[in-house]
Amino acid sequence: MEFFKQKVSYEGSESRNPYAFKHYNPDQKVAGKTMREWLPFSMSWWHTLSSGGRDPFGVETADRPWNGLDAMKASEMRVEAGFEFMEKLGVDYFCFHDRDVAPEAKTLKESNSNLDHIVDIIAEKMKATNKKLLWGTACLFTNPIYMHGASTSPYADVFAMACAQTKKALDVTHKLGGLSYVFWGGREGYETLLNTNMKKEQDNLAYFLKMAVEYKEKIGFKGKFLIEPKPKEPTKHQYDFDVASCLEFLRKYNLEKHFAINVEVNHATLAGHTVHHEINFARINDMWGSMDINFGDALLGWDTDQFPTNIYDASLIMYELMKQGGFTNGGLNFDAKVRRPSFTMDDLLASYIAGMDTLAWGLKVASIMIEDGYFDKNIDSRYSSYNSGIGAKISSKQVSLESLEEYALTLESIKFESGRQEVLEAELNQFIWKATK
Repeated sequence: MEFFKQKVSYEGSESRNPYAFKHYNPDQKVAGKTMREWLPFSMSWWHTLSSGGRDPFGVETADRPWNGLDAMKASEMRVEAGFEFMEKLGVDYFCFHDRDVAPEAKTLKESNSNLDHIVDIIAEKMKATNKKLLWGTACLFTNPIYMHGASTSPYADVFAMACAQTKKALDVTHKLGGLSYVFWGGREGYETLLNTNMKKEQDNLAYFLKMAVEYKEKIGFKGKFLIEPKPKEPTKHQYDFDVASCLEFLRKYNLEKHFAINVEVNHATLAGHTVHHEINFARINDMWGSMDINFGDALLGWDTDQFPTNIYDASLIMYELMKQGGFTNGGLNFDAKVRRPSFTMDDLLASYIAGMDTLAWGLKVASIMIEDGYFDKNIDSRYSSYNSGIGAKISSKQVSLESLEEYALTLESIKFESGRQEVLEAELNQFIWKATK
């Protein structure tokens, strides 16, 4: 059975074919590496294959060939569709939660058996197609037992279940050669402090992560552990609010050397940050490990997980990625879903093409920005007062409050220069325009 009508190829920026790439040319060299090397794209199993279009106000609308099938048969068919999808798009990686891949049963033992069956099929398809697992994870948020949290639950039996489910997901990720493993605290937070022991919950969360680190080393899993920040939804106060709070948590419990950050665009928005802020913060702290690529609707206050089509964000994301030199154990996972009225299989194909093209265009913009050096020169100039005189002494930590007071008392005036924000933003527009030529 064929699920998608054609293999996608590059036709150039003048093409009007919705099923062709306009900017993403996998073999094109940009700053010494191919686009394929810079852009390790990944298919999200949940949104692409398992999502049916349900929202808080309505049931599934997606027209899928596995609709109405037995749960295991549907899972087997999704494997076939997923690998065909990746092959026709030229996507090299995929990501999954354990419960996306195989249906959850009444007991953990039955759920594990279902998972093993589907994972064996996935392993065969990976061998035949050379597709790779970017990362795996455990879904510790949909089952009703996690209504109070998983590793932060006030119930010890739930904590034990979360640990057992995570162990199995780690085993599966290791078996499939995953580059990383993600921890997203889907319900690791609280609704009210009137019934919450926050210290106990955070201590338990840290213990859970430490046990995962120990098990990772025991089984010889070489992939990277990733924390994915999210500020709210489903719980009002998530412990993994943003990059800064995750980094503080990891440092507090001496876990930072074992983890990196998986930044999601839509989660940055919900935290009240730009995605540029979040990835820059992660990068300058040597903690940017991977990325979930999507964007949110500014008029809606929840995680809409739309495909990325904003060239401004894409250019700045790629600017930071090129400054980092690319990913090692990470990639660009399309944690994005088609809109509910976009219910056909072809809509999936067109949506990925739009997202991949946007990021490829952003890569070309970023390459021009870095080669030109305009923004780096501007920043260097703005902070040049720290290169000589009292500034150089401050930079080399050769001053004290007393010596700075003595210096400040001699100052009659301080010279300032414009921050030139509007000029800089206009210059970014110019780089975007140049990349279209």
